Amino acid sequence: MSFRFNYRVNGRQETVTLGRYGVGGMTLAEARTALAEARKTLNSGESPARTKTERIQQRKAEESFAVWAERWLEKYKMAESTRGMRRWTYEHDLKKPFGALLLSEITEQRLRELCDRVVERKAPAVAVHAREIVLQVFRYADSRGVRHPNPALGVRPVSIATFAPRDRTLSPNEIRWFYKYLERIQSAPTIKLACKMLLLRLVRKSELTDATWDEIDFERALWTIPGARMKRRNPHKVYLPHQAMEILVAFKTCAGGSRFILPNRYDIDRPMNGVSLNGVLTKVVETAICACTPTTATAVRTRLRRR
Repeated sequence: MSFRFNYRVNGRQETVTLGRYGVGGMTLAEARTALAEARKTLNSGESPARTKTERIQQRKAEESFAVWAERWLEKYKMAESTRGMRRWTYEHDLKKPFGALLLSEITEQRLRELCDRVVERKAPAVAVHAREIVLQVFRYADSRGVRHPNPALGVRPVSIATFAPRDRTLSPNEIRWFYKYLERIQSAPTIKLACKMLLLRLVRKSELTDATWDEIDFERALWTIPGARMKRRNPHKVYLPHQAMEILVAFKTCAGGSRFILPNRYDIDRPMNGVSLNGVLTKVVETAICACTPTTATAVRTRLRRR
């Protein structure tokens, strides 16, 4: 047996089936609620039967979260490095639990539970990025005419994790220590000079180690980093003071005909690995700590842990 509603709309006789009656079906109370909704649709001049059919067809045609996520990752404008990071997060933390679900099936509670699981494995930053991806995918679908409540709006980043600000500014005294203890460690002169260049021009390690000589204009004291190597894909001009120019002259002397400013130690056709710089910077800190008094060493270690 089924609950049915017979009515007339625009001069036509129509019937809509509200649901089946019995175990696992619709109760009388649910049938009355469905009837009230159908009458409301009828009073607005629309056909309840046609509205029900369109709703069913729309649900059948609805695409999964994976389809929308792939479209967003492919078409949304973002830096390629950001696109790679977000794709990695999607593949590792969102695709399996959410990929096969429809957008309408992804709720605030499901998203919060997923973020909590990621935080439990000590990856709070990944959890925040996962929430951001869901937010942007729903917004992208909305811009394409597919509208569903965005579950990420109810899951604020601060409810997932909080991060202490990282103060990377060095005081004049710390810079003095850096230069002093840089000269005390054992390392190739070019690597020591590269560390000084990082401090002078504040570029990323990869922007320095991957630099080539055709990017340097010695006459104008100008270094132009091409957009392909910049995060936002825009060329970046680095003006070179006298100290930086002297370092570049030293690099040129040691380059051995390589097109790279800092060639690899074993292959001049490849750039230096940024790990080499990390190792030297770590040695500088360790040497400075060993030379400190116990009280100062404790203070330095505490500051480094905060960073």
